[in-house]
Amino acid sequence: MCGIVGVFDMRGRREVSPERLARMNQSQFHRGPDEGGMHLEPGIGLGHRRLAIIDLATGQQPLFNEDGSVAVVFNGEIYNYQELIPELQVLGHVFHTRSDTEVIVHAWEAWGAACVERFRGMFAFALWDRRSETLFLARDRLGVKPLYYALLPDGTCIFGSELKALIAHGGMRRDIDPCAVEEYFSLGYVAEPRTIFKAAQKLPPAHTLSLRRGQAAMEPRAYWDVNFSLDNPIKHQDACAELVARLNESVRLRMISEVPLGAFLSGGVDSSAVVAVMAGISREAVNTCSISFGDPAFNESAFADQVARRYGTHHSVEQVDSDDFDLIDTLALLYDEPYADSSAIPTYRVCQLAKKHVTVALSGDGGDESFGGYRRYRMHAMEERMRSAMPLALRRPLFGLLGHVYPKADWAPRMFRARSTFEALARDSVEAYFHSVSIIRDPLRRQLFSREFKAQLGGYSAAQVFHRHAAHSASKDPLALVQYLDLKTYLVGDINTKVDRASMAHSLEVREPLMDHPLVEWLASLPSSYKIKGQEGKVLFKKAMEPALPNEVLYRPKMGFSVPLARWFRGPLKRRMREALLGERLADSGMFNVASLRRIIDDHDSGLRDYSSSIWTLLMFDAFLRLRLDGDGGFPS
Repeated sequence: MCGIVGVFDMRGRREVSPERLARMNQSQFHRGPDEGGMHLEPGIGLGHRRLAIIDLATGQQPLFNEDGSVAVVFNGEIYNYQELIPELQVLGHVFHTRSDTEVIVHAWEAWGAACVERFRGMFAFALWDRRSETLFLARDRLGVKPLYYALLPDGTCIFGSELKALIAHGGMRRDIDPCAVEEYFSLGYVAEPRTIFKAAQKLPPAHTLSLRRGQAAMEPRAYWDVNFSLDNPIKHQDACAELVARLNESVRLRMISEVPLGAFLSGGVDSSAVVAVMAGISREAVNTCSISFGDPAFNESAFADQVARRYGTHHSVEQVDSDDFDLIDTLALLYDEPYADSSAIPTYRVCQLAKKHVTVALSGDGGDESFGGYRRYRMHAMEERMRSAMPLALRRPLFGLLGHVYPKADWAPRMFRARSTFEALARDSVEAYFHSVSIIRDPLRRQLFSREFKAQLGGYSAAQVFHRHAAHSASKDPLALVQYLDLKTYLVGDINTKVDRASMAHSLEVREPLMDHPLVEWLASLPSSYKIKGQEGKVLFKKAMEPALPNEVLYRPKMGFSVPLARWFRGPLKRRMREALLGERLADSGMFNVASLRRIIDDHDSGLRDYSSSIWTLLMFDAFLRLRLDGDGGFPS
């Protein structure tokens, strides 16, 4: 895994400052501590930090074609590169390395911008073609690898794997985008293509961007989408067999490495299945890593140990203190923009543990989205049946009133917490799902934001992110629709962002066999009944893995990778919470209603409400303001 940066003069051939390019490159040293490389010519500068995984001897970057007219800097892995090399050689291309990177330059020469359609893997790359004076940026289909860019007022384009590289350039304004703040406080992350700064953007997954010298910037172009056709006639038993075969192929491709390789093993279905498949392929014992928690409510280590013993893995376990909250400032520096998923803490720790033993780790990320694993999917399907029984014109006033008058009962058993259900029934399908996944929901956000800040938003709601994606969904099936929305939003903005930054902080490459795009496409063709049946999720996946995994792992309740936020904010973080939420930074930002901030703290502290997720979201925003907006954008050494 690596980090890439670059500077491109779109108007002419002004010299790129080598010092400035080096500073951008060095800001991402953690992504590639093995080697660093730069290339400069009039009007263009490319930089690369390398974490050597494949072709250790000759895989240095920037990498060029035969005559030096095409250069590439690349972050990721092209898993089918060995299949593409003979095809390109037949077309007359000569290879000088054994790296997947060289496939990119020759594929560009052979197929142009369509080359990305031939790649199977996780990638973000920048390619410079001197003959056509074109800079070509590309990002993988599911957004596993990040790519940020900014078009500066002077006609310069800057880009990097992380936002900190753009900050390090020094020429980009850091004005906060109010719409990004609305997205953050709704979702816990800033959704593609926005960043927290008005001047910068993320290249969306499955998109390319072509910039040609002397021409106005073009819009990013989509080259792939997932189609939930649900029309595959395959029988359930045959689908189980095909799923196992496809999973074996995906895992096998991701076990190609010239450095030590292993896997995360949480004890959940997804990571356990990946380890089981790896054990069947590998000639040696698989290296597996888990973390455990002292609090049994959050501890899955016993299930991980059961899988490790079954497959004889070299299993490493470390216990994480349940009060492991000293990472708050580190996380704010890692993620560059506000990011509120508290499971970033244990993710950071398991990556730290894994790096002691391996350089590459396979994960089970992406399984919930494609197989139908989230409990909220089952809740949404139930609500959809209720919504279909009554037109929206009747539901909105009736259930809107009930949602308004019914008390918020965080303390009560789940069956009595009807307020959220009433609020969801008063909405259409997309708005209801947005409501269900929001960290801070609409009514509380309206109270939280100041009158002045709401005026800056001009009526913008983060729900528009979901509506924009829903308009491109090929299916109106309730489950397929929300799976599609998660693949476009939560998987990219939350899960992939979390794992990329946490792993790269430790110079660890993480590979994701359950996000193999042919596997995702095939799963999207299957009926929704193969994913959820009654109150059981991942129906097909679990059935297919029954010969490989114990029922205690397959059919136990989902736990997740959680931390005890509610207890933290009533105990060891109580003082820090008050100082941050009622301090000068949030007040001086002009974004917040200070009375609402105080009420959130008091209601949580008294036990009247559980505002732990809202408080964590505010705490991480405060850390962003302190460390990123006011700081120099550097990474902790």
